[in-house]
Amino acid sequence: MVGGSDGRGNWGACDPAEPRNRRTRASIVVQGEGGTRLLVDTGPDMRGQLLANGIGQIGAILYTHAHADHITGLDDVRILNRSLGHPIEAFGFAATLEEIALRFAYAFRPMTTPGFFRPALDPRVVVPGEQVKMAGLPLQVFEQDHGWVTSLGFRVGGFAYSTDVVRLDELALRILEGVDTWVVGCVCREGPHPTHAYLDLVYSWVARIRPRRTVLTHMGTDMDWAWLKANLPPGIEPGFDGMELEL
Repeated sequence: MVGGSDGRGNWGACDPAEPRNRRTRASIVVQGEGGTRLLVDTGPDMRGQLLANGIGQIGAILYTHAHADHITGLDDVRILNRSLGHPIEAFGFAATLEEIALRFAYAFRPMTTPGFFRPALDPRVVVPGEQVKMAGLPLQVFEQDHGWVTSLGFRVGGFAYSTDVVRLDELALRILEGVDTWVVGCVCREGPHPTHAYLDLVYSWVARIRPRRTVLTHMGTDMDWAWLKANLPPGIEPGFDGMELEL
């Protein structure tokens, strides 16, 4: 986090010499067998993340919720528009897309001039439990309790993603049951936390869902990568920037 005695960061329990403790804001790209890509969230680190991972084009965007750390890189979507040559479909729950449109109204206006001098999104509302194709990928979406707001989780085939969550309802748990690989937000080692999951809570979900592999994301400053690698139970591991998962 910003701060620290030398102004170069408050690392908490994390070792600054471990490169996997250097974390940008939570976001992923899901790529299908045909090469189509779905970008999940447009956080403030999006430009650097796309460059670092060699991703020059995406087919659609899915927004999990409208918090700043998940949307404020939206202006750089205009370069992705130029690559495609048209507005990009942006999926999300109605309240999420409405909130983003309040802050970035210009991104939702019809594009009347060439060149994409601003981002251009084509909003697509989804509802919990629905299965919908995004960038050619069949996703089933579900609601998640993120404390004071609702976030969106999804499953596509044997993969599921649940960042920014503190409670999962029965429908979400049923959708997640038997998934092969689950990426889930876990902000701290000890809880409870008002808006995010912690380790014991994740363990209880894993016992119900029984994924083969669980990868932690959206981790805070007490989540040192080496400590987690040494102490997490089998089948659960810490994620890191640039991590690739194949199913």
